[in-house]
Amino acid sequence: MNLSNMLAHRAEAGRPVRVALIGAGKFGSMYLTQARLTVGVHVAAIVDLDPARARRTLATCGWPSEQAAAASLDEACASGATFVTNDLAAVLSDGRVEVVIEATGDPAVGIRHALAVIEAGKHVVMVNVEADVLAGPLLARRAEQAGVVYSLAWGDQPALICEHVDWARACGFKVVCAGKGTRYLPTYHQLTPETVWDVLTQYLHITDRSLINPKMFNSFLDGTKSGIEMTAVCNATGLLPQPDGLSFPPASRFELSTVLRPKEAGGTLPITGTTEVVSSLTRDGADVPHHLAMGTFVVIEGETDYARQCFREYHMLEDETGRYAALYRPTHMIGMELGLSVASAVLRKEPTGMPRGFVADVVATAKRNLKAGEMLDGEGGATVWGKQQPASVSLERGLLPLGLAAHVKLLRDIAEGEMLRWDDVAIDTTQTAVRFRREMEAEFSAG
Repeated sequence: MNLSNMLAHRAEAGRPVRVALIGAGKFGSMYLTQARLTVGVHVAAIVDLDPARARRTLATCGWPSEQAAAASLDEACASGATFVTNDLAAVLSDGRVEVVIEATGDPAVGIRHALAVIEAGKHVVMVNVEADVLAGPLLARRAEQAGVVYSLAWGDQPALICEHVDWARACGFKVVCAGKGTRYLPTYHQLTPETVWDVLTQYLHITDRSLINPKMFNSFLDGTKSGIEMTAVCNATGLLPQPDGLSFPPASRFELSTVLRPKEAGGTLPITGTTEVVSSLTRDGADVPHHLAMGTFVVIEGETDYARQCFREYHMLEDETGRYAALYRPTHMIGMELGLSVASAVLRKEPTGMPRGFVADVVATAKRNLKAGEMLDGEGGATVWGKQQPASVSLERGLLPLGLAAHVKLLRDIAEGEMLRWDDVAIDTTQTAVRFRREMEAEFSAG
């Protein structure tokens, strides 16, 4: 609770926390709109494939033109302005930059960037949760060995859920379930970038379709993003994935402790100490009143009669038995809250969540019957969606990580709903992401 004071001291000393941002997309732009106003923080550089577009983003985020006009990193550090470039190597070679935000969203690119940042001796805030679930456990281990911080991104739901879990455990509570809300129906697993518009127009007023990335929105609706985010939570907290993946039960914020309790207690969970995502829609498509589509939660167990009495006395959204109770956060503001991760990594040397083991995985699962010779199109595409699985199952069966299921050719026919294996695709084993993922599998399967 002291980060703003610590930042203020850095500002007073003329030593602001100097940040480099890779990727000025939606998450990056939301961070930028607040970073300019944060005392003690200086966004020294923005690295983007399209610098002109990044400068337009800065203008959209309220930056005065002169603040985005530094001609070099030297000028940026001297004037407090920002240097926009496509040269990541030059930024990483500058010792004045302390922390780098990876916000590209591409898993293979994210792994390469994170390795370069760690090698440069800088902290990395991994907005790119796709890269984190593909190889985050090994990236975090490499960062620790290098003496730098590897952190999940505060403001994104995985880090917020990790905070819920940490709160519960630090208070001595048994965590029954933790997770988030989303909009979900079973048929959404078959959505494609072409058919997703039918769903988007049900709850979004879209006047200009060119402003919408259908592949990105599709990954949120087809179950993929939920599997990715809950896998990041499992790997960071040690919570176990459910044996057959997420089930997305409908639940309001007031029903969490009733729905998300063990089956033997009348709930839906096959195991305790797990993750789940609740749907804002009933199975017939009606809206769940008081749903939690943008929020996060944790369900805890009161292990004594007195604890359960306190649950009731303090209205802890308990179930009818008083044994289980829930705490929730109604929304999240993604990049606008990212400053907490930046400050924590540099000033406290602490991550806001980081993978500590390889507990869960996200595997490519066929959306329809696929034919040998077809090219997979990855997250949010028309061929596969990402299903959460225990890491032990993924390793034992040789299942194909979703993060590597793009631009690869199928070698055999795959039935709808079938989880793909490494042997089902022709993959370039020389790629950095492939080699690093294989290295992680070997290192963590060996204990």
